[in-house]
Amino acid sequence: MIRIALFLLLLATTPVLARESAPVTSARAVATLVTDTDAQDGQPFHAALRLRLAQGWHSYWQNPGDAGVAPDVQFDAPAKAGPISWPAPQIVAEGSVTTYAYTGEVLLPVTITAPAGALALRAHATWLVCERICVPEEGDFAIDMPAGTPSPSAEAPLFTAAAALSPIPSPYAATIAPDGTLALMTGDMAAGAVAKAVFFPLTAGQIDAGAPQTLGTQDGTLTLKLTPGSGFDPKAKLAGLLVLTDAKGGQTYLDIAASPGGAAADGLVRVLLLALAGGLVLNLMPCVFPVLAMKAMGLARMAGEARGAVRAHAAFYTAGVMIAFVALGAALLAARAAGGAAGWGFQFQSPGFVAAMAWLLFAVGLNLSGVFAIGGNLAGAGQSLAGRRGAVGSLFTGFLAVLVATPCTAPFMAAAIAGALAAPPATTLLVFAAMGLGLALPYALLAAAPGLARFLPRPGAWMEILRQVLAFPMYGAAVWLVWVVSQEAGPDGVLAVGAGILAVGFAAWAFGRAQGGARHRLGAAAAVLGVAAALAILPAIKLANGSAPAAESSQSYTPERLATLRAEGRPVFVNMTAAWCVSCLVNERVALSPAAVREAFADHKVAYLKGDWTRQDPVVSAFLRDHGRDGVPLYIYYAPGRPPAVLPQILTVATVLDAVRG
Repeated sequence: MIRIALFLLLLATTPVLARESAPVTSARAVATLVTDTDAQDGQPFHAALRLRLAQGWHSYWQNPGDAGVAPDVQFDAPAKAGPISWPAPQIVAEGSVTTYAYTGEVLLPVTITAPAGALALRAHATWLVCERICVPEEGDFAIDMPAGTPSPSAEAPLFTAAAALSPIPSPYAATIAPDGTLALMTGDMAAGAVAKAVFFPLTAGQIDAGAPQTLGTQDGTLTLKLTPGSGFDPKAKLAGLLVLTDAKGGQTYLDIAASPGGAAADGLVRVLLLALAGGLVLNLMPCVFPVLAMKAMGLARMAGEARGAVRAHAAFYTAGVMIAFVALGAALLAARAAGGAAGWGFQFQSPGFVAAMAWLLFAVGLNLSGVFAIGGNLAGAGQSLAGRRGAVGSLFTGFLAVLVATPCTAPFMAAAIAGALAAPPATTLLVFAAMGLGLALPYALLAAAPGLARFLPRPGAWMEILRQVLAFPMYGAAVWLVWVVSQEAGPDGVLAVGAGILAVGFAAWAFGRAQGGARHRLGAAAAVLGVAAALAILPAIKLANGSAPAAESSQSYTPERLATLRAEGRPVFVNMTAAWCVSCLVNERVALSPAAVREAFADHKVAYLKGDWTRQDPVVSAFLRDHGRDGVPLYIYYAPGRPPAVLPQILTVATVLDAVRG
């Protein structure tokens, strides 16, 4: 026993050989090369770049996040190095960007193979260290390893600690849904076993690094709601590191590769319901109000018709709305497949389209005012095209409702639209169809239960008065669209639209004056000439050169300007808007223009940046896409030292003041 004790004492006091290179030192970091053995015999061993970072400084993971560069180590022959085994990083906010980084001390191990015998291990490494500024550093390292039987070096515990922070292959199947929901099939894992989860993608841009990741558990499945980034592909696998934290703070690091699909079912149901609700709310929005004229007349007419006619009229209107929504969704997908940056409401970025809509609404208003009549009923501008009981007229009304509704959709359907456009094409079109069903829901109910029409007022002389009164919302909408053209095409565009209105007015008058026989044919020919003259003007209505000027109290948004202001420590309010977005204009008048808000901006030295999406602007499109949006409005407040705050799409003075005052 005494001999054994003496042997153990001798073993404990025998120094363990160190294998660490001379350091490369700066005021920011101390870097060395270390190994886990003191000799080598041709068997694989481990070497690592060891970084000891000064207080407040950090370096980066293999995917640095929104900014940064990962460290790199290159070994000279005859040593051959495998890939770096990256320990789990931390999330570090750097102004307006979020990065995946290391602080304090980090070890970046690789596996080395070399021929047996003495080895002159030589390496060159580069790394980036950042605090308020970023400084690239590099160094050459050397360790002379003798031949012999390997034994643990003094640095071996560092490798053990690094291995404990490195991911292991996940034992659980994982899926990633089109809306960014990551699902892990954990089976019989105890409920509440995971208190927190964080996912780090291997490739930059796949998720929004700064967005919150919401954890959920249900029926043996752990879900983590991620926000898709600009590089997210719903059809591809999503690989990365998943860090699970239990209630006691213990952590598990899993290397996962999530397959497309999976947890989309519940998410899709939620998106469809959101789309349906948003479409229903559109019936109350000012964009759609002009079309309510035609719908109101149709409803009044239903009160005196048979159930079959009521059902047909409602069904065709519903079909028109849904077909138009699906067609818009298909056009968006086609534009993106062709490499365009189209977003929701893209058609209103064309002044020719806006002009044509102004002329159409003006013509509908003239019809309601009695300047001309199409058919012998009051159901709307497309009614004479109907083959049976106004079917085509109902389809036309549905198409028109969708076309003028798009500027009002963003506040209620932004999440549904963003989720739809990130999904596979079939899912995208299904979501757009749900939006259409929501908009047409009042009529759809009449199609399903035509007996409800008996509760409507009975037809009478009042309908003629109502028809003429409802012409004025059409004229008002046309005036608004002319103003939108002024923002897009300038004074020349307004002149061209005015000329088109004159041509449309002449065509309507000529058609209204013609009654039967040769006179009818002459009037119809004059009307055709008027419409042709209006159409001939369309090519002349083009986007004006230059960008729209920013409001006096704001600056035009650019990524560079935002970065500069954030670097200066200034709070920044970003407003992404468009002249054709009614909700944007209301928010600016109600919540951003009042004196209390302007004074708060001045008192807190808030920089106000405004991005104008009236015309197609790739810079604004990229900003919207980076924040998971496909339309305006979008309001983000950047407070110094805090993550960006996304404000609601319907603003109030109190909401803005609360954000600014913190």
